[in-house]
This record gives sequence, structure tokens and C-alpha cells, in this order.
Amino acid sequence: MTETVTIKIDGKEYTVESGQTILEVCKKLDIYVPTLCFMEKMSEGGHCGLCIVDVKGARTFQRACITKVRDGMEIETNTPAVRDVRKTVFEMILADHKIECPVCKRDETCEIRKVAKHLGFPEFEVEPIYTDEGVDNSIISREPAKCIKCQRCVNTCELIPGIGIYGFFGKGHDATVEPPKSLSMSETPCIVCGQCVVRCPTGALTERDDTEKVLEALYDPEKLVFASFAPSVRVAIGEPFGMEPGEVVVGKLVSALRRLGFDRVYDVNFGADLTIVEEANELISRIKNGGVLPMATSCCPGWVNFVEKFHPEFIPNLSSCKSPQAMLGALVKSYMKEIEGISEEKIIHVTIMPCTAKKYEALRPELSGDTDYVLTTRELARLLKRFDIDLSKLPEDEADKPFGEYTGAATIFGVTGGVMEAALRTAVDWLSGGTFDKLEFTAVRGMEDLKFAEVDVNGTIIRVAVAHTLSAAEKLLHMIKNGEVEIHFFEVMACPGGCVGGGGQPIPSTTEMIKRRSEGLYSDDEKRVLRKSHENPYIKAVYEKYLGAIGGEKAHHILHTTYRVVYDILCKLEKWDNLLGNTPQIPTPGGKNGTTEDFTRPS
Repeated sequence: MTETVTIKIDGKEYTVESGQTILEVCKKLDIYVPTLCFMEKMSEGGHCGLCIVDVKGARTFQRACITKVRDGMEIETNTPAVRDVRKTVFEMILADHKIECPVCKRDETCEIRKVAKHLGFPEFEVEPIYTDEGVDNSIISREPAKCIKCQRCVNTCELIPGIGIYGFFGKGHDATVEPPKSLSMSETPCIVCGQCVVRCPTGALTERDDTEKVLEALYDPEKLVFASFAPSVRVAIGEPFGMEPGEVVVGKLVSALRRLGFDRVYDVNFGADLTIVEEANELISRIKNGGVLPMATSCCPGWVNFVEKFHPEFIPNLSSCKSPQAMLGALVKSYMKEIEGISEEKIIHVTIMPCTAKKYEALRPELSGDTDYVLTTRELARLLKRFDIDLSKLPEDEADKPFGEYTGAATIFGVTGGVMEAALRTAVDWLSGGTFDKLEFTAVRGMEDLKFAEVDVNGTIIRVAVAHTLSAAEKLLHMIKNGEVEIHFFEVMACPGGCVGGGGQPIPSTTEMIKRRSEGLYSDDEKRVLRKSHENPYIKAVYEKYLGAIGGEKAHHILHTTYRVVYDILCKLEKWDNLLGNTPQIPTPGGKNGTTEDFTRPS
């Protein structure tokens, strides 16, 4: 039985669950208490000092984020004295923060602006004390002058990818939150998942902005600029325009991209269907021919990056299939060249992705030229607003054929377990030699960080696992290495909930919003007439007309890739501090200091 306590907040009596902090209780009761460091279920906070409240009988104001409720406690959250102290604390934060609201990427999602409005700051009358050190323009871009040292990035990187790129260094005003030794982000083993960006309350962490490069291409008369958008973008891009999380806006999104000037608009879902066809074929081949098992999905670039840097022993387990983004890019360019006579140099392929790591993927030497520019969902929303295009008011339009058609299996790629479920729909059909009636493999759905399931295919048991967040993936890899589980196939997504919770999605990106985006994708799946990737008639036509056999020489050349060990020496060290102390020279991918043995897949 849950123990409760009776407390008073701002004069009203409440009976609440014991063991909670004042801040947790206030959030549940929808009583606003400002904070810039607290993260639900991830970090109790205690750093910014803005959440102070007046507890009757206490000698000083208490921090709501670390003070637990007690029976009979009387709390005032918004007295004049409380507000005065908060204003003083906030002025100190502002003085150490570079203010450039009119051009800041965080715009209306900046949490500092929200606190400022709450405290009634019509103007910021503070003397700046920050040092402007410029901007680190890595894919995860850092601007130290905007950092308020809340340490959300520190906790996020420890808990979600489990890597620990950031640290808190120094004391007082000279303290910094950054990678050790002031390394740039690209010099660290960061896997570019972008979860730190989503949780940064200011514009100190952002993705590298590629919108100007895309605009330059759109206005180049010598280029044909194609856009493709990922599965989970369709259920999130509406949010910055006042639409509900999970609302499927495919038609409006196509319309918006055409208004920006893209010559053709395709759907990365076509690439997802293509991935499943090739991946299911690869899985069956490995099972029947004694290939390396368990096979792992390879569509999440954060996960691939993680394996290459931290667990190279699992590189042979990765599917050789390119991601849907890379498959579609490679296919579009080669298909246009051979079928329509358009040179590859004339085509610029831009993808709209929920993911900052997709920018890294596009730069991989193995995938060079498949994708020219990657915009996150946030970047596209900013771009549309720059041109006063209100997505919510646009008419519906259809994506171009043949690369704009998709099945329900493709659309659930955007949620944890979705790639696995899509692969099972095809693999089970092919293994059984018929049409399996079962479409929904619910055992691989849901927000548990690790899920296991098995499927009986005419007496053959296929065992699978699904993990989301790399912390969960680390546990799964440990179980596989120790023989604690025996599986044939496993899926890993680096971000919470999969791509619906990706590092490039609109901010905020709460657990509830991720859940609703997931529901939107499952709803889209249920409405599709065709829900198995191998049944997509345009996929069949592309193989017949251009690619040849599934898994054949031409398909393998265009749609498959290789991997390599990156940062091998550096990443085998367990502690980041030791790493820096023992390895002052950072190996670069493919450089003479790194191990660059390729693991090329047999065709």
C-alpha cells in the first residue's frame, strides 16, 4: 500500500505520495516552480537554485528539487520574498549567459525565456560577465558563452548513451561544463545522438546548422534538389506549428517542401521498405548458411557509431545493409542516372531526419555522396518559419513516384521495436514459404528498455531482442558476450523510444510526447493497405526494372556498406579521465593513429 502524507501548498491542502520531492509534487499538481537543471527521472537537479520555496519552520528557503515532502509540511511557492531571491539568482545566471535572443536557434523553446517571463523581466538589466570563446562548429555544436552550467548534458550523456563526454571543471565563476581538456566535440568519442541538445535549456548545445547550404542549392539553377523525409518526422514536424504530437502530416509536409523549392519530394519510408527486403534476405541467409549471429540492425547511425568506437568485436554482427537514408540516396542517384539520364553531379539529395547522427552518417567515407545534406526536424521547422510557411495551413500533396510510396512496415521504423517488427513480417513470410497472417508482433513493442521475443515459424524458433538507448544496448551486448541469451537478431536504437525521441526532434521532447508520436506511427501503419515491405509494388518494380535480384550483385553494390574500427585504442579505456591522461594524441578515423581494419561483407 502506498504511503501518503498531507501537506499544504500555497494554502491548499493535498494528500500526496510520500518520498517525493516538493518539485515532483508541484509538477504533478501543475503548480509552476521554475528550474533550469531538473530532469524528470534523470537528474534531481540542485544546481541552478531557481526552485527555492518557503517551507514553514525552515530557517532558510529550501530547494524544491531536493527537499522531500513530509506530513504536515506547509509550502509557499510564490511569495514576494521567494520571488526576490529567485530574481537575484536569475540575474546571476543571466550575467554569465550570452543573450542574443533574436538570432538564437532555441527561439521560443528557450527555457531561460520562460523563466524570465515568469519572473516579470521586461528587460535584462544585468552586467555581462561571461567570456565569449566562440562556437565549436562540430555536428553537435557548442557555444560555451550560452552555457549556464546546469549539468543536464553531463547527466544525459551518462544515462542515455552511457558515455560521459561532458564534465564539470573548475570552481565558481571560472567553472566550465565541457569535454575534458576543452576538446572540440569532434575530437571526443561522442556518438552524435543529440540527446544533450534536446535537454540543454539554452542554445549552448545545438546541431550544426546546414540550412544555408540547402538554400544555396535550391537557388542554383544547375542543380536538381530532391528532398526525402524520415518516418518519424511526419509525426513531429507539426508540433512547432501548434499541431498535436503524433499527428501524421505527410501531405502537408510534401506541400511545404515543394513550396521551399524542392524539385522532387520522396519518402525515406521507401528506403525503409528497401532496407527490410535486403535485411530479411541477409538474416535468412545467415541463419541457413551459418553466418555470424546474432545479426544486428544497422539503420541507427548512433548505434553503428557506438559499435565502431566502443564494441568493435560486434562489427561482424552488424547487418551490411545501409540505412534507409543512405539506401534511398544511393538508389535515387544511380537510378536517375541510368533510367532518366540525369547525371549524379546534377542531383542534390537532402534528407529531413529526426536525428543529429544522420549528419555524421552522411559524411562517412563508405556512404560518401549518397546524401548531400541532412536537416533535422528542428532545422526544417526553422526554415519554414523563415519563409512564413505555416505547415498547419497547407493543403495535402503527394510524394513523387516511385520513391514516395511505402507500406505500414516502413512507417514503424521510427519507433523502438519497429524495425524488428517490420523485418519479422517479411522474414517470417519468406521462411515459411507462404503468407503469415500475423502482422503485429506486440512483444517487441513498448517502452521497456530491453525486450525479448520469439516467433515459431513452422517449428523453427526465431529469437529476437530489442533495445533502445545505448545504456540498454550495453546491457544486451554484455548478456550476449556472456552467453546469457541466445538470439538470432537484435535491434538497437540509440535514442529513447527510437527515432520518435531522436536528438533532432522538436523541443521539448517529453516521455508523453514520444509516446504520442509512437502512437501516430502505429496508426499510420494500421491505415496502410499494404503492411509488409516486400509487398510494396514500387519496390518490386525497382528490383525488376533496375536492381535485379534481392541481395544480388547490383543490389549489394548499391545498397550495402562496410564498417571499420574507430578510436580503437582510445575507446578501450574505461574512464574518460584515464583516456585523456594516457592518450594525449587523439586518433582520427582512418588516420595513422587509429586502427582502421575494414570489415567488408561478402557479397
